Amino acid sequence: MNRQPAIFVSHGSPTLPLEKGAATDFLRSLGPSLGRPEAILVVSAHWDTARPAVSAAEHPETIYDFYGFPPELYRLRYPAPGAPGLAKRAAGLLADAGMQPQVDPQRGLDHGAWTSLMLMYPQADIPVTQLSIQSPLGPAHHVRLGEALRPLREEGVLIFASGGATHNLRELRHQRGNPEPQPWVVEFNEWLADAVLSGRRDDLVGYRQIAPHAVRNHPTDEHLIPLFVALGAGGSGARPQRVHSSISSGVISMDAYRFD
Repeated sequence: MNRQPAIFVSHGSPTLPLEKGAATDFLRSLGPSLGRPEAILVVSAHWDTARPAVSAAEHPETIYDFYGFPPELYRLRYPAPGAPGLAKRAAGLLADAGMQPQVDPQRGLDHGAWTSLMLMYPQADIPVTQLSIQSPLGPAHHVRLGEALRPLREEGVLIFASGGATHNLRELRHQRGNPEPQPWVVEFNEWLADAVLSGRRDDLVGYRQIAPHAVRNHPTDEHLIPLFVALGAGGSGARPQRVHSSISSGVISMDAYRFD
């Protein structure tokens, strides 16, 4: 099997596949740079459940979990095959870790999953399934969840965590027309990068208490939560890399990390 990394990307706006820029250029190059995995397990900020859930859909639908966007966005589809066997395997690993997972027979791919995958693997021919987060349980729970899933990497599965290095939509609305990166965003973004690259796991888990401008950049946890899954799946001996860094609309970090 081709051993795969764990990846965290910031997926930005639902319009990502229609955009041009540094982040979309990066995502288009990311798929070829990773090679072809046997399957993809997506952990998206946009599926949040009380306990871990994994989709066993054979043909996952493209979910348009947003409104008020250009009509052409709603015409896009990502018709990748599902991965029910991977769903069963992931659920087994989580059960072994005492996490009481459930299997959803129909759940499709939300925009946290398909907008990035459409750029990375436009052929939509790699089996893919999605795993939910449990944002009220916090970062440490998701590190453990990632640790439980780590064996999948040895089986050729790409663990693909999709969220946002920063995510404050209220600040985004205030920022309209001013693309300059805001200092409070840059400061948090660089703190996050340093903590990831230095392996300061305890600092990352406690980021809301110690990172500069943490709550302003993340009024709620859910968009950073997938990073902790990738961190756990990478393992304590992982060599993290910051594989992309850019800021969109002044306040939305599009940073991405790789854990090998």
